[in-house]
Amino acid sequence: MTTTFDAKKLLNLNTLLVFVAVAVGLKIGGGDDVALFATSALAIIPLAGLIGTATEEIAARTSPQIGGLLNATLGNAAELIITVLALREGLVELVRASIIGSVLGNLLLVMGLAIMLGGLKNGIQVFDRRRAGMNATLLILAFMALAIPSLFDATFVENQEFESELLLSEGIALILILLYIANVVYSLTVGRHSKPDASGGHHEPTWTPQIAVAVLAAATLGIVIMSEFLVGSVEPVVEKLGWSELFVGVIIVPIIGNVAEHLVAVQVALKNRMELSVSIALGSSIQIALFVAPVLVFVSLLFEKKLILAFTLPEVIALAAASYVSALVAEDGESNWFEGLMLLAVYVIVALAFFLLPV
Repeated sequence: MTTTFDAKKLLNLNTLLVFVAVAVGLKIGGGDDVALFATSALAIIPLAGLIGTATEEIAARTSPQIGGLLNATLGNAAELIITVLALREGLVELVRASIIGSVLGNLLLVMGLAIMLGGLKNGIQVFDRRRAGMNATLLILAFMALAIPSLFDATFVENQEFESELLLSEGIALILILLYIANVVYSLTVGRHSKPDASGGHHEPTWTPQIAVAVLAAATLGIVIMSEFLVGSVEPVVEKLGWSELFVGVIIVPIIGNVAEHLVAVQVALKNRMELSVSIALGSSIQIALFVAPVLVFVSLLFEKKLILAFTLPEVIALAAASYVSALVAEDGESNWFEGLMLLAVYVIVALAFFLLPV
């Protein structure tokens, strides 16, 4: 997935970097946990934007194939860092919820907002039906793969077959990673022989390689530190505010980790570049389902609590609904503002249900 550099957007996001200092001050001074959670979350937003911009700057100096791979690999770096640290702290339920929430956020919130605003400004917008259809098919397949361990979870638990359930998750994770690699190879191969996307634009680098690498390293380090603060304050925040860990994982964490990318999807839709906007929304969902989630399964083997791809029934139902509705929207290669509004309505309904879920 490739985003486009926008200096004005980056500047606006960078004003939030002040929260890095505020969060550090609260941590050192033993400040309120809710304030620490909020400030570290706000600090992650511009840091994630800097990672995306630095990656784009580096990718612009490489071949299109390598550039696409860099963007695909680092596109969800912020959320991957947050979830790895959460696994280290044993917050497995939070990690599982954030996996589902990331997919829901991209398919319903991001694509819905992009389609609605783009449609209100530009009328009916069109995009590559074949590419969007393939991405939608991959999402349906990923949903089925993630739902299978959930369906068999009760049987494994009843028979105390934890090792077998973990082996099933590892097997599915390996298959999904291989499928993701095949998808990247296929996309790059097709892209090499297809016509250039006139709406996609071409990014000309404005930073030197040294600056881009330095910004990438500094932003990644900043996200690691802010994620430490964020994850460390989750349990006190859940207790104080009365939120469920499921709500924090499904709604809050994905929004924090992907805000910068979400802004790009909406921005390009407003510029009548719906091809790129849909690619960002669907591509990010595919990265989460086929790459990030499986990688987290294997990362969890390093910690005491292992990540099993067994989701709750509400999570499975929400993922099924999002995958199906987004596939319907993408199948005709056209979009209008009302379709976007429908996607947003589904997201609000899901968010409300998880918010009201008993702790």
